[in-house]
Amino acid sequence: MLSDLCPSFSLSCPDLCKGDAERGMAQFEEMMRQQLESSMHSELEKLLDTTTGPEKEVSRKDFEGFSNLFHRFLQVKGPSVEWIKIRRPPEDSIQPYDKIAARGLPNNVAESLNKLVVVKLNGGLGTSMGCKGPKSLISVRNENTFLDLTVQQIEHLNKTYNTDVPLVLMNSFNTDEDTKKILQKYKHHRVKIHTFNQSRYPRINKESLLPVATDLSMKGPNAEAWYPPGHGDIYASFYNSGLLDQLIAQGREYIFVSNIDNLGATVDLHILRQLVSQPNGKRCEFIMEVTDKTRADVKGGTLIQYDGKLRLLEIAQVPKAHVDEFKSVSKFKIFNTNNLWISLAAIKRLQEQSMMDMEIIVNPKTLDGGLNIIQLETAVGAAIKSFDNALGINVPRSRFLPVKTTSDLLLVMSNLYSLDAGSLTMSPKREFPTTPHVKLGCSFTKVQEYLTRFESIPDMLELDHLTVSGDVTFGKNVSLKGTVIIIANHGDRIDIPAGSMLENKIVSGNLRIMDH
Repeated sequence: MLSDLCPSFSLSCPDLCKGDAERGMAQFEEMMRQQLESSMHSELEKLLDTTTGPEKEVSRKDFEGFSNLFHRFLQVKGPSVEWIKIRRPPEDSIQPYDKIAARGLPNNVAESLNKLVVVKLNGGLGTSMGCKGPKSLISVRNENTFLDLTVQQIEHLNKTYNTDVPLVLMNSFNTDEDTKKILQKYKHHRVKIHTFNQSRYPRINKESLLPVATDLSMKGPNAEAWYPPGHGDIYASFYNSGLLDQLIAQGREYIFVSNIDNLGATVDLHILRQLVSQPNGKRCEFIMEVTDKTRADVKGGTLIQYDGKLRLLEIAQVPKAHVDEFKSVSKFKIFNTNNLWISLAAIKRLQEQSMMDMEIIVNPKTLDGGLNIIQLETAVGAAIKSFDNALGINVPRSRFLPVKTTSDLLLVMSNLYSLDAGSLTMSPKREFPTTPHVKLGCSFTKVQEYLTRFESIPDMLELDHLTVSGDVTFGKNVSLKGTVIIIANHGDRIDIPAGSMLENKIVSGNLRIMDH
């Protein structure tokens, strides 16, 4: 033994055994990783062999991105952040919007706008609201869809400033066909619309860690075998589409990226000035709009300082022991709106150097047949740490107006907001700048059913809180003020008569109305 041959060697036998065991385990794990990667590679090649022509080349490019993600997934050990290394961002790294706005508009608005491209994340379906097809085609206000409002906003900009800001839609395989059909209606609008598709990745069997797909088709047993890998895929798919180079060649310098269902995400000229007015050596390559947390936003990703860089921290990365701390509104006061301003040249540079660094999100799901699978995804905002001179701007809550549920839909359809050139603004008649808290029960989940329950949208100008549960309908010209709670018990039905005014009321299943 080593200790007999060399008396000064001080490791005891247990130490050696432990070291050998650890080395052996590390070698075993590495061998398993290599075996899994080799098996995955073989399965992907088999899938590619099930088709020919352009589809094969597109899928091959997608699989390259997927293989890179899968490789990183197998390498990951433990949480992606060490809690002890988290720091609050420096004061000047998150600027208040008022300070940005005080600098005024760009010196030449038209010139600045002609450097901009508006990109909307348009990969989602309307299934959570009971609708088929792309979510962007759901009517949200005066028969206007999310896409209609977006086109109107950009057209208004182009007409007002005599500019040519283009709209780019990042579609998924779920939304591409239906979206392209509807784009015909905007042919005579003053806005050029481009589309590109995010990647199509194979879902992975949770047990075998191999694809569940048997071929590249999306029909029959393979209908559930594929997924779009989160909006972090924007960088690679934008670059691979050729559109990134095309826009740079036209003199475009920045993209403004946001979710198409965020009706507050309009082009802001003050933030645009912040981007274009920096000296070349200090050019800001990435701006993330953040806003103050409320109790409804405790799970939202936040900005931190980590290893000397701004970084997005998502709840999925937080060790379980610190989740309550992460949700604390006093410690982590802001959250990411996913309104992002990003340099096109920087995206090109980082893609070509393979330096775009985003944490992997492992998303477990169960397919209709009961099979447990995982999806490997990334988030667009997570790349902030890869860009130079990144900045957060703490914007007003009005720039974060997402419509995820029919509760959100009720707010944007109501008289709380007025619509002008595709933009929603809070009514000056509302005394409080905050929006009411609305919770509609499961009888309202699907848009079609929700619409049948309102003869007209109630007056909500003075509403603070609304909870509705059970079989409830609203007549015309109902007014809601303060805190209103309406609960129809099982088997009961409550019809709120036309012209009713409910102020600080609880309406229960026996139609007894009480002061709250």
